[in-house]
Amino acid sequence: MLELLNQLDGFDTRGDIKVIMATNHIESLDPALIRPGRIDRKIEFPLPDVKTKRHIFRLHTSRMSLADDVDLEEYVMAKDDLSGADIKAIATEAGLMALCERRMRVNKADFTTAREKVLNQKNESTPDGLYL
Repeated sequence: MLELLNQLDGFDTRGDIKVIMATNHIESLDPALIRPGRIDRKIEFPLPDVKTKRHIFRLHTSRMSLADDVDLEEYVMAKDDLSGADIKAIATEAGLMALCERRMRVNKADFTTAREKVLNQKNESTPDGLYL
């Protein structure tokens, strides 16, 4: 932490260096790191709204062969607190489940199971990674 603070303080204010940091838990950062003069601007990216969720689901399922029983709108309208990364993980996991079973189409059961796995991972607060 000391080295990071030294590096941030060492930049010339007239230089063209921009530092971008990201965190899911700003409350756990050292106050010395986020004081004015070091990290001056904080931009919050809220969870996606319904329109954005729909777009993200379409984006990550556009190259999948979906079975007739898959209604993405059901997952879009669910009251889950899903981030864009969570939606991508659901789509990826559902596709992998179909591949593991050597099916050419991703069905509703795949999406339901994938959603449950992703939500369980979030609730357990385990590090992000593979959801298998």
